[in-house]
Amino acid sequence: QVRLVESGGGKVQAGESLRLSCEISGFTTEDYNIEWYRQAPGKERAEGEAIACTAIGDDDPWYAAPVLYRFHISRDKAKNMVYLQMNNLKPEDTATYYCRTDRARTCGKGQFRPAYATTRKWGQGTLVTVSS
Repeated sequence: QVRLVESGGGKVQAGESLRLSCEISGFTTEDYNIEWYRQAPGKERAEGEAIACTAIGDDDPWYAAPVLYRFHISRDKAKNMVYLQMNNLKPEDTATYYCRTDRARTCGKGQFRPAYATTRKWGQGTLVTVSS
């Protein structure tokens, strides 16, 4: 059974760092894309944004512009975990962060991929709050 469980959220001050973890079961980090997606407070999940992704079929990880050079996604094959290192956090980074997979070999790079609607799996989310 495919399952993703996030952890590591919390409350921090602007400029600080956090590392989110995504524990994967039912598949490995080498099988499918793993993406971090965030939902801002007061918005529907569908109004959120993909911010980082790693996939075995891509040469490099992908990052959305708002987090480029501040966030870093990595995979630990031995532990079957994916991490999101978030540095220099800003109040606008406040959101619930989800780990998800389309069960695809490549990342969507922020593009809407309706073909994967039935295969996409989500974690339960972890809340990150950044105060100024």
